[in-house]
Amino acid sequence: MLAPLALLVAALCLALAGWAAWFVAADRAVVLRQLWGGAVVEGVLVVQAVVLGVVQAGGGQDVDGWLLWGYVVTQLVVLPVAAAWAFAERTRWSSVVLLVAALTVAFLELRLWQIWVA
Repeated sequence: MLAPLALLVAALCLALAGWAAWFVAADRAVVLRQLWGGAVVEGVLVVQAVVLGVVQAGGGQDVDGWLLWGYVVTQLVVLPVAAAWAFAERTRWSSVVLLVAALTVAFLELRLWQIWVA
């Protein structure tokens, strides 16, 4: 996995989390622009998954495949589920859901990096 890609994912997740935290503090529900921001993060996660697959198929790193791909798949699932939940929940709690999801993906990215470099 490339370090710049991992840093990009983490930075985007933390930015989305900050945006959601601002909405939590303002007692506002998630807006469509935030969900588009989550879609951008999801797009970068898909690119990362493809890069990981190519590098791992080429024999680049010797890591536990089940553990690595468990984290990758979990990352790919968290934001869409949170977006659906936030879209259905039109209160302040939708922002809390997005905040928790963005932080979760950021921490999963950290763990994914630890698995890859170990």
